[in-house]
Amino acid sequence: MAKQSKRFRTLSEKVNDKDVISLSDAVELLKSFDNTKFDQTVEIAMRLGIDPKQADQLVRGSIVLPHGIGKTQRVVVFAKGDLAKTAEEAGADVVGQEDLAKKIQGGWLDFDACIASPDMMGVVGPLGKVLGPRGLMPSPRAGTVTNDVAKVIKEYKAGKVEFRNDNAGIVHARVGKLSFDLEKLQENIQAFIDHIQSLKPTAIKGTYVRCMAISATMSPGIRVAA
Repeated sequence: MAKQSKRFRTLSEKVNDKDVISLSDAVELLKSFDNTKFDQTVEIAMRLGIDPKQADQLVRGSIVLPHGIGKTQRVVVFAKGDLAKTAEEAGADVVGQEDLAKKIQGGWLDFDACIASPDMMGVVGPLGKVLGPRGLMPSPRAGTVTNDVAKVIKEYKAGKVEFRNDNAGIVHARVGKLSFDLEKLQENIQAFIDHIQSLKPTAIKGTYVRCMAISATMSPGIRVAA
């Protein structure tokens, strides 16, 4: 087990692992942990009552948070012709085809989102082993395989967040920065929770959201009432 810093141990004393508190109280407590030299990223983790092995129980999608995530995301686009020009005008950081695929195959991954027009999937497909494990592979379900590249680019630039459950049925996502106003941070988190609730698979019969917690980059987790 990694050795915890004195700072982390001090913060942990403020959190009772058995306590489950309201979102507003949890955000207020988390904000009190803002004592580092950098702006910490805030994340949420939700453990869902799903069976990750069942295709009809997977929870995956994306959401544009009300107040963004506090970071300008770098977006690359696979497109050609008029769509390539449209992507450039919409603010894509890099637009390419085979040349971009070769660059990524060579190890370049300095971007946060990857978008592709449908006619470019033949070029993008072989990148699955590189982009897939990092959650960057374009897919129709995530809305990143599209002809409306301008709209999707603008969404990511505005703070669009992708998510999918892991093998333990847990969904993780960035929901802002610790420097956000308390109200804005709470609204972002509530918007994400509401969105996950709306995606409840019809196959689920028991409790859907079993537990959830919020944390910052260098803080202990705080359990939040579902």
